[in-house]
Amino acid sequence: MEFKEFTGKTKDEAITAASVELGVASSELDIEVLEEGSSGFLGFNSKPAVIKARKKFSVEDTIKEFLSNVFHAMNLEVEMNISLEDENVYNIEFKGDNMGVLIGKRGQTLDSLQYLTNLAVNRNSDVYYKVKLDTENYRQRRKDTLENLAKNISYKVKRTKRMVSLEPMNPYERRIIHSALQNDKFVTTHSEGEEPYRHVVVTLKK
Repeated sequence: MEFKEFTGKTKDEAITAASVELGVASSELDIEVLEEGSSGFLGFNSKPAVIKARKKFSVEDTIKEFLSNVFHAMNLEVEMNISLEDENVYNIEFKGDNMGVLIGKRGQTLDSLQYLTNLAVNRNSDVYYKVKLDTENYRQRRKDTLENLAKNISYKVKRTKRMVSLEPMNPYERRIIHSALQNDKFVTTHSEGEEPYRHVVVTLKK
């Protein structure tokens, strides 16, 4: 929200005017005093107090404003359910028609939107906040798919005794593969290549 200018006979009156118009308590305002104001002598040469004020932005406000602008540009109607996982982690669940557009191929659109939302939230923040986006339980479904893939690849490596290179994946998905096979007695995993082509390789343990 942009700053708006408010005036009053005194600074307190200007702040009160801002609180009334913006519909929040003065403690919830970002305020910049432009003119302190003065009563003058016997009422002559008095000057009004002038301030600039806006609602303080919460993390949730920033998330909503950023994503609403994105969805407006995409011409999508999306319902956002925001929950706090812990003090600095926000989970956002999207609901609406045609959520496949937001997911994209292998979740690439959802991952990109999550990355940009995190940038927007942390741009002017002294504290790091993490924002996680999901829709239609995509994250869990993708995790289950990758874990099943890891088990099948492990079986193939054991059977053929040949290493297998998987398709390029983002760091989060690579971690799922590594984690799924970390306790396997017969195979091991490592990553090769540079982003965005970095991929997991599954090999027999020596």
